Amino acid sequence: MSLIKLLKEELHREAASTRRLIEIIPEASLAWRPHAKSMSLGQLALHLAGLSEAVAAMLASSSHEVPTVPLPEAESVPEILALLERSTAAAAGKIREWSDDDLQQPFSWTLGGKAIASTSRYEQVRSTLLNHCYHHRGQLTVYLRVLDVPIPGIYGPSADEH
Repeated sequence: MSLIKLLKEELHREAASTRRLIEIIPEASLAWRPHAKSMSLGQLALHLAGLSEAVAAMLASSSHEVPTVPLPEAESVPEILALLERSTAAAAGKIREWSDDDLQQPFSWTLGGKAIASTSRYEQVRSTLLNHCYHHRGQLTVYLRVLDVPIPGIYGPSADEH
């Protein structure tokens, strides 16, 4: 099986888990934040929902300047879900354009035009696209737990499902 097929399958499988979490976000709590330095619940969820498309687009070239990430406030849960669907489809489309050989090509993050990190595109898809989403999804589960929202299982039953 090709790396491209495996990556696309993982992207879709994990987006389904993310969707289950976003669906249970209490809309009245979108502006809530656990700490003054933290993103609000709505900002975190919107960032997570759009991350796949944004990173896949950045990885289309051989290098990209480290972006300044805007963190708009989400207006509603349906807005976040719609962005997740668009973002997942766009990322899958971008991944589908690549070959396994394209994944082996070098990619560099730059800051002020100077390379600060260089790896293969595959390593960037794994770390900056997929693992980055899992990191923020984990944050989302903590936000929801603090708000006393029962958490669905992601990789097996959660404590709320026993």
